[in-house]
Amino acid sequence: MGIRKKNSKNPPVLSHEFVIQNHADIVSCVAMVFLLGLMFEVTSKVAVLFITVQYNVTISANEGSEEPAVNYFHHGLKDLATVFFYMLVAIIMHAIIQEYVLDKINRKMHFSKTKHSKFNESGQLSAFYLFSCGWGVSIILSENLLSNPVSLWESYPHALMPFQMKFYYICQLGYWLHVLPELYFQKIKKEDIPRQLVYISLYLVHIAGAYVLNLNRLGLVLLVLHYLVELLFHVSRLVYFSNEERQRGFTLWAVLFVLARLLTLSLSVLTVGFGLAGAQQQGLDLATGNFNVLVVRVTVLAAICAAQAFMMWKFINFQLRRWREQAQLHQSLKKKQAPSKSKSKNKANGVNGSVGANGADSPRARKEKSS
Repeated sequence: MGIRKKNSKNPPVLSHEFVIQNHADIVSCVAMVFLLGLMFEVTSKVAVLFITVQYNVTISANEGSEEPAVNYFHHGLKDLATVFFYMLVAIIMHAIIQEYVLDKINRKMHFSKTKHSKFNESGQLSAFYLFSCGWGVSIILSENLLSNPVSLWESYPHALMPFQMKFYYICQLGYWLHVLPELYFQKIKKEDIPRQLVYISLYLVHIAGAYVLNLNRLGLVLLVLHYLVELLFHVSRLVYFSNEERQRGFTLWAVLFVLARLLTLSLSVLTVGFGLAGAQQQGLDLATGNFNVLVVRVTVLAAICAAQAFMMWKFINFQLRRWREQAQLHQSLKKKQAPSKSKSKNKANGVNGSVGANGADSPRARKEKSS
């Protein structure tokens, strides 16, 4: 992320610099408009679409039982409005973390422009991954997905979700959508934008695909697994920026990265390739949200395998580049040490020669003494 310079002169209103410097305040005002809309009866129906989670379904308990009714949710087009509102919230939270945490650390550490940009990126993503991992693990435990892995494909389609799971997906989509305007707000370099767009697109396609195709349980587990590994990488990079000798975190991340890719492929093939293929409910039914057909299953597996292969390819290139840089560094250190050793030897030979030529034990001195 780029370095934001505070100018003493105020830029013209609605200019590019004005929007970039005050984007958090502008977005906060837009979000407040939706919140104020809840106070008036005329606008409350529209404001509710943006703020609250839609498509509530209440399932009552059996007659005579003391269990209360349970609220579930399914997805629909109205979720786009909710995702838009929480995208605004993500922009505001991004600005708060940047201004009150990362900028203060940057002033103390005096990073270069390259390290400054990477530090901001890792700081933002570390906060997001940490929050998402904690939230996702709590949902997994509450839904007993670890103790009962069969529930990943059993009783598909999982069209009805608990509130926490649906809200989790809404926030995930809102966060990765907010990264698109942040490319402009943070003045990302043009050469870095294609890389950012590729990763943003991968996140949005896979999260939205799991949400729309009612594979929310599998998507949740794979997201948490991926976020844990990414969290370790960005925390290791933050530690590396504070002290460049601390690189053990990258070694641990490299091992876990490969294991996470293998586990992701295994869970995907087990759930989509075997679990859903052997399920009783087969066929395409948009009314019930059933997408358990061969074409959809092959497409889902192909997308997951392609994403994992792309990530492994990038990982291998990263490791090769890192090893190449370390090898060049060792060679340069050896070259610096070699001239220093030769210089020390030459100095030692010069001292011995001067002693032999001018010392009292030289042949010339002995002749002078005898004469």
